[in-house]
Amino acid sequence: MKGRKPFDFLIFMTVLILLAMGLVMVLSASYYFVDVRFKGDAFKIARSQMFFAVVGIGAMFFMANFDYRRLAKLGGPLIIASIIMLALVKVPGIGITRNGASRWINIGFMEFQPSELAKFSIIVFFSASLSKRKDQLKKFFSGFLPYILLLGVIAGLIIIEPHLSGTIIVTTVAIIILFAAGARLSHLFMLFAPAVAGLTAVAVFTEYMNARLKSFIDPWSDLSGDGWQVVQGLYAIGSGGIFGRGLGRSMQKFLYIPEPHNDYIFAILAEELGFVGVLAVMFLFLILIWRGLKVALNSPDSFGCLMATGITSLIAVQSLFNIAVVTKSVPSTGVSLPFFSYGGTALVLFLAEVGILLNISRYSNYERI
Repeated sequence: MKGRKPFDFLIFMTVLILLAMGLVMVLSASYYFVDVRFKGDAFKIARSQMFFAVVGIGAMFFMANFDYRRLAKLGGPLIIASIIMLALVKVPGIGITRNGASRWINIGFMEFQPSELAKFSIIVFFSASLSKRKDQLKKFFSGFLPYILLLGVIAGLIIIEPHLSGTIIVTTVAIIILFAAGARLSHLFMLFAPAVAGLTAVAVFTEYMNARLKSFIDPWSDLSGDGWQVVQGLYAIGSGGIFGRGLGRSMQKFLYIPEPHNDYIFAILAEELGFVGVLAVMFLFLILIWRGLKVALNSPDSFGCLMATGITSLIAVQSLFNIAVVTKSVPSTGVSLPFFSYGGTALVLFLAEVGILLNISRYSNYERI
């Protein structure tokens, strides 16, 4: 491709700052938990996250210099691989069950979370296919419905893990891409009622999700059970005040919040860095989302536009969802905070996706900062 420009430096620096803050918070949030769990190796989780950060940065630089148009051919294989891996989480000996959920597979040297790959696969496949079939998308049965059926297979496999938040995120990002590609609003609205009804039925009739709904309504009614993590997270946020207790001085990370380096790391951040720290992190995410949308709107082709839209939407939806869960704005469910929560699969894929965004920005026509 001709006319390659420097990549968007503001995206690059924003992600590096978020990543650096995330690594510091993982260390701060995890060292006591790990010291108790692994006896004497307080840096085990932080060291692992640092390793995946280095791998992820390598992936980001590789993708930033890789012709993003070549990814279009990988959409189909990625979707097939995602479906196979999502099915394997239920196979004894391969799938790993933890806290009642089967969301990981053992690939020897590490645990891999297929739902993270599924998010990326949906973005690549939908973007590649829709960039060639925009006219067909207006037709319900021959254009719109096949994408919804494929999304239904992916979402169905994720929800039986069970992983409600993963299902919601994949579905939301897919719908955003469909909308950006020109799907009729009437077709999208037709999905709204059955989607809400289905998710509601799952939440109400699945025992652990029903318990979380009850703890969301009144977490103080079951402080020793399902309401424990929600309440402890609120205590952490509330005790942070304006400027926080200070980095490393959280009290809730001393096993009051279970596994504080995971989904509830934002609560530890709020406790240690206070309202000012929370605003800073949210501002950085807003910058990243703004620049991602700028890349999408100025992309040189439909595939780049839809890819940039999907990647930016994934970061926006997942970060918003995590913050909403931690602040008790929505029922508690397992969703990580991009670039912060512990997890190798998610971190490497998020950084690789940022690399794709940087790559697309090299061919987008807009003013750099």
